[in-house]
Amino acid sequence: MTDTGQTSQTETTLSVGGRGAKSLGAGHGSDPGSRGRTTIADGVVAKIAGMAARDALGVCAMGGGFARGMGAMRERVPGVGGKSVTSGVKVEVGEVQTVVDLEIVVEYGVSIIEVAGDVRENVITAIERMTGLEVIGVNIAVGDVKLPEEEDEEPERRVA
Repeated sequence: MTDTGQTSQTETTLSVGGRGAKSLGAGHGSDPGSRGRTTIADGVVAKIAGMAARDALGVCAMGGGFARGMGAMRERVPGVGGKSVTSGVKVEVGEVQTVVDLEIVVEYGVSIIEVAGDVRENVITAIERMTGLEVIGVNIAVGDVKLPEEEDEEPERRVA
């Protein structure tokens, strides 16, 4: 888990005087964000990164062949659910910074350099806006190119 706030050692005293008046010590009028800790799980950052990466034009899938195959099997199992938004996403989250590793599949004919730039921009913007973490790197591996004649899903394999 990640701690995005600084913990404060400020001591607050509460004293009750005549007529029920309350006198609060230092920090009462300060920013509410300084009165506790906020932690963000690594999985939350991974989901944000996965959703942001998929929003970039030219990205048609996330993850390597094995991860996509496992995702396709998971979709077929009743009650398990749909696609995992964290497929192809790994994050390392520190107290105030994070690094993201992505594996993407791009559509044939698009500029991979432009797609990677758009993915990087989307991921950095989304994570920093939603979590306050500083993204110090988004590493992108293009694992495949989807050709126009390929189906959206991998065909079922039958054993003879």
